[in-house]
Amino acid sequence: MLKYTVKIDGMACSMCEAHINDTIRRFAPKAKKVAASHGKAEATFLVEEKIDEEGLKSAIDETGYTFISCECAPYEKKGLFGILG
Repeated sequence: MLKYTVKIDGMACSMCEAHINDTIRRFAPKAKKVAASHGKAEATFLVEEKIDEEGLKSAIDETGYTFISCECAPYEKKGLFGILG
């Protein structure tokens, strides 16, 4: 499992977050735990395989928000109370 963290400029409210979440879900239909935060100016999501980052950039830029950067890191699900399981 991979965790993507995407830095995005231009989000100002919860509706902006919803637009970004919808865009990510359309671009990567198998994405899980999609969450955007206008306060952090970022969105995060989980996928099984690497995605086309240039395609994601285009999808986000088309919404009127600005894709700044994207980081991908391995993600391990944690068990109950943060204990690996």
